Amino acid sequence: MDHKITELIRMRTAWRTYSGKIIEDHKVKLIESFIDNPETGPFGNSARFRFVGATESDFSSLKDLGTYGFIKGAKSFIIGAVKKNEKDLEDYGYLMERLILYLTDLGLATCWLGASFNKSSFAEKMDLSGDEVIPAVTPVGYRAEKRGAVDSLIRRAAGSKNRKKGDEIFFSEEFNIPLTQEEAGKYSLPLEMVRLAPSASNKQPWRIIKDKKGNVFHFYLRRTKGYYKEDNIFKMMDLQRIDMGIAMCHFELTANELGLKGKWKDTDPGIALPERTQYVVSWLC
Repeated sequence: MDHKITELIRMRTAWRTYSGKIIEDHKVKLIESFIDNPETGPFGNSARFRFVGATESDFSSLKDLGTYGFIKGAKSFIIGAVKKNEKDLEDYGYLMERLILYLTDLGLATCWLGASFNKSSFAEKMDLSGDEVIPAVTPVGYRAEKRGAVDSLIRRAAGSKNRKKGDEIFFSEEFNIPLTQEEAGKYSLPLEMVRLAPSASNKQPWRIIKDKKGNVFHFYLRRTKGYYKEDNIFKMMDLQRIDMGIAMCHFELTANELGLKGKWKDTDPGIALPERTQYVVSWLC
């Protein structure tokens, strides 16, 4: 990439109003080359992605699903699919955010759109197998000179500029002790890049505890009350699990850029958990 990961994370914002300019052929080839070489996520699941031209039926699908269907001027979409499996959505979030940061590096705008797309026009283009799902898609293109009225309204409603402070989401040893910058040390920047990560409705459901045993960081999902129910009639995807994958992507890529080598491992420390909180994974230096 031409930019540092930390620069790309700060540059990327959700954009729903596009100029309509066609993406140049050489950039399309770069995108297709990137998605033709899939990798697996931290939990071992792989995802496949496609770059497709936007159609009226795609915009209709977005509106029908109620997933921020107010996309204007986009000429292309990225669609992805992942096989149903344990931690599939976390890996999907991780892998798609890597792709979105690459698109940002190419000077292109994107917007995470989460729903259950399996009965939409997007599913037809992916030729899904019976055990695959489409958890999210993104328009991709050049941003318009200014945001549309609806785009600005959605950003204000979601509080996109208002993020939790570090002492609300990063902790030392247990959940009632905020993590200081001194304790975070060299990992202050990877943690800040997690804080800046996009999340559904800007709920920022990730919580991280630094273990007393050195540079070990335990990642937790703190569910937003009433945000998701497994028996929901619309079969909505568990978007906050996707958010966890996005946070992991930001943390790992930033750590790698700083030369802070580590790995993901299931090593639950077994500490007392607040309500609606569950352990996800740990980063071991």
